[in-house]
Amino acid sequence: MIRVLVAEDVRILLEALVGLLKLEPDIDVVAGVESGAAIVPAAVEHEPDVAVLDIGLPELDGLSAAALLHERLPTCRVLILTGVNKPGDLRRGLAANVAGFMLKDSRPADLAAAIRTVAAGGRVLDPQLAYGALDVANSPLTEREADVLRLTAAGASPREVSAELFLTYGTVRNYLASAVTKLGARNRVDAIRIATESGWL
Repeated sequence: MIRVLVAEDVRILLEALVGLLKLEPDIDVVAGVESGAAIVPAAVEHEPDVAVLDIGLPELDGLSAAALLHERLPTCRVLILTGVNKPGDLRRGLAANVAGFMLKDSRPADLAAAIRTVAAGGRVLDPQLAYGALDVANSPLTEREADVLRLTAAGASPREVSAELFLTYGTVRNYLASAVTKLGARNRVDAIRIATESGWL
């Protein structure tokens, strides 16, 4: 029997997922949670074989929770459910040791099959997500531009970035302007969004 934890913040979807999975003869849903922060405590308590996590959870997103779960309970494999195709999420997922990515509009039978594959030690990647990742071009940003954007995304001001990277204030502003131009962004916030969604930060 495959022990499964399900995390989904929309209660009706959580209950629907749990109900569908309980119909499978070889799957036992041992826990259902509605926030990212509840995943690790529930997993430590119930010791699931597979955690099916929504990527967009409150308090702690699914990928961050997956990374923590790998540290605390490495025997539990993670299958991420996502409604959008963001290549950056795939890269973050690989870094967090995620075993699979499925689109939320997948058929229930495909989800159950994915859980079995992941539980057996395999990997699952929805073809649409895989093609989306292949379509993303290499980053147009230099390493320094990416560093400056990354720190800015974390909330650092240009002066704080200059101190952190040992650059002049003017150089940091130039890197930010260059990144905005290269990414075809409206401003710094838009540049950070584009670079993050493309997996370049």
